[in-house]
Amino acid sequence: MSSFIVKKSPPLSGSIKINGSKNSALPIIASSILTDEECILENVPPLSDVKIMLKILEDIGKTVKFDEEKHIVKISGEILPDYEIDAEKSSKIRASFMFAGPILARTGNARIPFPGGCSIGLRPVDLHLKGFSLMGAEISTGHGMTVIKSSGLSGSFIYLDFPSVGATENIIMAAALAKGTTVIENAAEEPEISDLCAFINKMGGCVKGSGTKNIVIKGVKKLHGASHSIIPDRIEAGTFMAAAAVTGGKITLENIVPQHLQPIVFKLREAGMNIEGFKNKMTAEASEEIFPFNLKTMPFPGFPTDMQSMMMSLMSVAKGTSIITETIFENRFMNALELKKMGADIRIESRCAIINGVKNLTGTSVKACDLRSGAALIVSALAAEGETEITDIYHIERGYFEIDKRLGSLGALIKKIP
Repeated sequence: MSSFIVKKSPPLSGSIKINGSKNSALPIIASSILTDEECILENVPPLSDVKIMLKILEDIGKTVKFDEEKHIVKISGEILPDYEIDAEKSSKIRASFMFAGPILARTGNARIPFPGGCSIGLRPVDLHLKGFSLMGAEISTGHGMTVIKSSGLSGSFIYLDFPSVGATENIIMAAALAKGTTVIENAAEEPEISDLCAFINKMGGCVKGSGTKNIVIKGVKKLHGASHSIIPDRIEAGTFMAAAAVTGGKITLENIVPQHLQPIVFKLREAGMNIEGFKNKMTAEASEEIFPFNLKTMPFPGFPTDMQSMMMSLMSVAKGTSIITETIFENRFMNALELKKMGADIRIESRCAIINGVKNLTGTSVKACDLRSGAALIVSALAAEGETEITDIYHIERGYFEIDKRLGSLGALIKKIP
C-alpha cells in the first residue's frame, strides 16, 4: 500500500493552480442523468472519487469520455431500463447517493445501494428521503438498498431540519423535472450548491435562490445538454495556504474565487498570515510565528468543517492555546491521535479540541484516517523535525490530485512510495 514520506521542508514558494472542486463535480456529474443529450464538464479533477462516479454512470448506460490531462468530461446517452448500481463501487464514496434524485426524476424508480465515504460521523440520508417523500415518492430500505418509487413527482414545500448540503442537492435535482414548484426552506448555502444550480439552469432548468436559505425550483418537462466549468476547490486552496503557513512560506494561488475562501482567509489572518486577493488570484504569506486562534465549524458562510483538520495542524505549532468547536460531524477529531504521536499537545472534550501549541513536532509513522485528516498530517509533517511516513494515503487521494507533486513544485520535501 502506498505512503507519503515527508521531511521538514523549507518555506514554500511559487504559484499553484487550484483544481476544480470535488464537492461540486460529484453532484454535477450525477445531474447529467437529467438529460440524454451531451453534457461537457470542464475543470473536473481526476480524483478517485470522480472516477468512481463516472464508472457508475457507465455501468448504468451512459457514455463517458474523460480527458484527464485536460480535465474535461463528456457525458451522453440514456440510462438502461434495467440499470444496476454496483454496491461495491457505491460503498467507496458518499456521493453515490447523489444518483437518487436524478434517477428518480427520470425513471420514477431509484434503486441506490447504501453509500460509503469517510467515517467522520453520522451522515444519514433521512433529509434526502424526507424531501422525496414530500414530493410524492414511496420509500423502502433493506438488504443494503434504498428503493424510491414515484409515478410522477410533484412540487412541494420542504423544510430541512438542518441545512444539509447533500439533501439540498438531491432535492434540487429531483425537483428539476417535477410537476409544479418546489420550495426548499433552510437550504444549504454552499458555493457548490450554487454551481449545481447554475449547471441545471444552463440545461434549461429553472432554479432560483441558490446561495440563500430559500431555493425555489420550477419543474420543467425536459432538460437539454450543456457545457459548464466546475468552480475551484476552496478546501484545496485552504490546504495549500495552511502548508505555506506552517513552513513560513509565501505562495500565490491561481484559479480561485476569493469570496468562497473568506471564512478560511479570516482565520488564517488571525493566525498571522498576510493574505491578499486579486480577482481569481490570491497571495498568502506566513508571518514569523503562528498565533493561537479559536474556530467553530458551521454551515456556509461559516467556517467549513472540511478545513478544520488542517487548522488543527496550524494550532499544534502556534504560540499559545487554541480551541476548535466541531458542530457538524461528531467524529472529526481522528487526526488528533495521529498528531499526538508527532508530539502535539491536544485534549478532546466532547465536540471541543483544546490545542496547546508546541515548539516542534517530530516526524514518525502516522495513518490517514480519512480524507481531510490525511491532508492535515501532510501539513504537520512539513513542519515536523525529521521524517514522517503517512500510510493509508488512498484517503488523501480521494480529494487531492497528485498532492505530492504539486507541493513538491512549491519546494516541499515529499515523495510517494508505491
